[in-house]
Amino acid sequence: MRNIAIPTDPDEALAAVVALRRLADRIERGAVRSALQQGWSWSRIAQALGVTKQAAHKRLSDVVADDRFA
Repeated sequence: MRNIAIPTDPDEALAAVVALRRLADRIERGAVRSALQQGWSWSRIAQALGVTKQAAHKRLSDVVADDRFA
């Protein structure tokens, strides 16, 4: 992994935080969709994410395995 410089300017640093959160959310949702398509249970998804099944389902239950509905 490359070293990425952390901005010292607060505006730039906070904008980077927002961008990273959005990217992480897209990656997480794509991974959950893929896991569901492969037959993973919510328990297994939650374990992989390091959260409870209830927390994973509450946050990500709108992710569906079938891309036609995404």
